[in-house]
Amino acid sequence: MSTHSSRPQTVTSLRDTWRQLMSSARSRAPRLRASLIGLALSATVQGLALACVLPIFQGLIPHKQWAMTWPWLVALSLLMLLSMLIRWWAMGFDYRGDMVQNTHELRSALGEQLRRIPLEKLQDKRAGEINATLLGGVDENLSYLLTVANIMANALITPLVVALVVLWVQWQIGVVLLCVFPLLIPLYRWRRPAYGRGMRMLAEANERVSADILEYTQGLAVLRAACCTGEKAQHLCDSFAYIEAVQTIGQKKGAKPNLMLSAVMEVAIVVVVFIGAGLVTQGSLESAIFAALMVLVVRFGEPLGVFILSTKMLDMVEASLHKITALMQIQPLAQQPSAQPTHYDVQFDNVHFSYSGSHKPVVEGVSVQFPARSLTALVGPSGSGKSTLTRLLMRHADPQVGSIAIGGVDVRAIEPVRLNALVSIVFQDVYLFDDTVLANIRMAKPEATDAEVEAAARAAHCHDFISRLPQGYLTRVGDIGSRLSGGERQRISIARAILKDAPIVILDEPTAALDTQSEVAVQAAIDALVKERTVIVIAHRLSTIVGADQIVVINEGRVAEQGTHASLLEQKGVYACMWQASESIKEWHGA
Repeated sequence: MSTHSSRPQTVTSLRDTWRQLMSSARSRAPRLRASLIGLALSATVQGLALACVLPIFQGLIPHKQWAMTWPWLVALSLLMLLSMLIRWWAMGFDYRGDMVQNTHELRSALGEQLRRIPLEKLQDKRAGEINATLLGGVDENLSYLLTVANIMANALITPLVVALVVLWVQWQIGVVLLCVFPLLIPLYRWRRPAYGRGMRMLAEANERVSADILEYTQGLAVLRAACCTGEKAQHLCDSFAYIEAVQTIGQKKGAKPNLMLSAVMEVAIVVVVFIGAGLVTQGSLESAIFAALMVLVVRFGEPLGVFILSTKMLDMVEASLHKITALMQIQPLAQQPSAQPTHYDVQFDNVHFSYSGSHKPVVEGVSVQFPARSLTALVGPSGSGKSTLTRLLMRHADPQVGSIAIGGVDVRAIEPVRLNALVSIVFQDVYLFDDTVLANIRMAKPEATDAEVEAAARAAHCHDFISRLPQGYLTRVGDIGSRLSGGERQRISIARAILKDAPIVILDEPTAALDTQSEVAVQAAIDALVKERTVIVIAHRLSTIVGADQIVVINEGRVAEQGTHASLLEQKGVYACMWQASESIKEWHGA
């Protein structure tokens, strides 16, 4: 059963929200700022237009002259037209395509940030959560922004302008109307932290559900085999139940402030009626003015009543801004002054490393050299730190102590693009994109010709099976290469590495999960890949690395032993015990 931890939720100030919003608007921040100011100006002009209702109603009194009324009708019409034009111009941020361009820029910036984020940090996040931020988060950030701003401007600025005009005409009623606005402040300050926490909890719940759905669909074959589909997919069901609970709590907590605000507005109307009626009775207020005031008060009751509700939409925008800002603030790994290696041996010097949030070292005091154009095997128990060493070489993270160098140059001084070009890696679990075979191989060298891709495929012993596919090299491989067998995916991965032609090759037990026939084909492809390169092999089956130039035994994050196969057997240490165990297993299978 899944558990959902309640993490502390912080609510930023409106000033911080404004800064985050302008930052996310990027190159279109000036236009967005102008549009928001335009909406505020439109609401102000609308308030002045509605204030013209007072002299218009006054002109309806029999002893007043019509000549005094029609100019106010013209003024009301012109001001309403001006308000409409300003609002139309301000909303043009949507209509003119600025919003679409803004969301495109923001997604592109987030995509570029993903490229820079250390993979150690990225691995802490689930793919579905990142997907929710890139898609839903960006849309929530801006798509509703002008709508929310327009609602809030009409709910606050327009009534405030009218109330100020009423204060000038009839101060008693003006004071009553102006008292409504201070009452909104404690209500807003009281509920906004809760709304903010609720919207962030909802955003996190949506991220979890998105990640769970992605995980569920990708693992559906396994779930069906385990009879865990449908209601038995407990983890997914728990996520759905959690998001329902968050939404229910949000609705319940939002009911009370909305009712309170509605009550404030109703009380204000009653007070205005009593005061106005009293003033009319005393002869201090003309009945037409009183009627106009009642029209205005009733007119603004509904917008003010939905003010608190509109702040929920603002909190939704803020929650998405928070997610985007948090992702954008993850710092890339520090880069030293640029340098380029001229040869390709690899040196680990007293490397210590612990994963973020953990005090237990995964790698501790590792010093080892991988000579150029040689094959070095890393062996050891699962979890001993073998894969971590290769990840540190590729700068998924940097060691807390020590250094890693290629050709005498610290990897922190090699630009990321150049470092990626120096290293090819073939994983045990191959990831292919839902694209053609041609595109999956060519991604290692985008400028490669079709002939170069085919040559790499032939060298990797996969040209023949590719030719048998329905559309040959143009056949789509399916999600994660699902239309190909494990051995076929491995050989395409090796073809990709051959085409890349990097001087350093890392092999993470690429034949471990293959049948004998596929293993022979993949091993032949690997033989073509590793020629004249610095090769690091992570091996579990010791029989595959007997001929290695060097074998490094890693145990509990340290180098336990180092040497050739023969010399390590003579030492009768960790490697010899591992070899004896593997031979016993082979004899048991043979029996």
